[in-house]
Formats: sequence, C-alpha cells, structure tokens
Amino acid sequence: MIFVTVGSQKFQFNRLLIEIDRLIENRKITEEVFAQIGYSDYKPKNYKYKEFLDRDEFLKVMNKCNKVITHGGTGAIVGAVKQGKKVIAIPRLKKFGEHVDDHQLQIIKEFKKMNFIDSVYDINGLFEKINKLENFKINNYTTNTNEIIKSIEAFIDS
Repeated sequence: MIFVTVGSQKFQFNRLLIEIDRLIENRKITEEVFAQIGYSDYKPKNYKYKEFLDRDEFLKVMNKCNKVITHGGTGAIVGAVKQGKKVIAIPRLKKFGEHVDDHQLQIIKEFKKMNFIDSVYDINGLFEKINKLENFKINNYTTNTNEIIKSIEAFIDS
C-alpha cells in the first residue's frame, strides 16, 4: 500500500494529489493508495483519503503501508524513515502556492544525500520513481537526531 501524506500546514498540495489520481486512472498505479490530504481542496476520485488523521489513525496507516509519498516536511520524512518505509519526497513549492518559500527543496536534498529517501522535483517523474522504489536501496535509519540537526545546520550555514 502507498500512503500519501501532505502534512497539516494550511497550504494545499493539489499538484501531488492530482498526479496520483491520474496515475491510478491510467492504471500505472495498481496498488491500494490512501492519502491524508490536509488543507488541499482537490478531492481524490480514485483512492481513499481523509483530510486529517489523528495520531492513532496515522500510525495505523503508516504501519500498513510499505511506501510513503510525502511533502518535504521533516516530521513526515523522519517518521516514515524511522519505520523503514521506502519514501519519495516531493517539495511543496512557492510558485504553486504550496508554501511561503522553497525551503523544502533543501530539506529533501539533505535527506536524499544521506540516502534515506528518493526525491521527485518534477511531478511528471513521479511514476518512474514509484516504479523503481521497490529496488531503491536506502540507508537504515538509526536514531541520531543530533547528527542530523548538525548536518542540516551545516548545510544552512554554508
């Protein structure tokens, strides 16, 4: 199962939800998909969704899935990586009204550099990444929050 999560900030991420719908409609995605769509105003037609999940619901879906497609929020990424899920992260971008700036680009690049996730910067490349995700080799996450913070701080300071 694929779990799509777009976070809980007051921004839409319609671009991602529409692409997932398109891929399912065209039978490029055939496995079950469930999405937490947050404040997005696009309502999926071809997969189940809920605007917001409480903590227990979120954990239940996370435990059930083997793949996570998420925005570039650190909480969503770290939560999935800690559970050993295969993750594709797509940054919310200012030009699409998905966030106030493009900081998620840097967050995703850092997690990708550490080989914890795969990334998509052009939504048209999502299917290719999903297709390759099963064989994508990721580093196992060991709790080392201080090292990750230092790495991100070093990147921001550079």
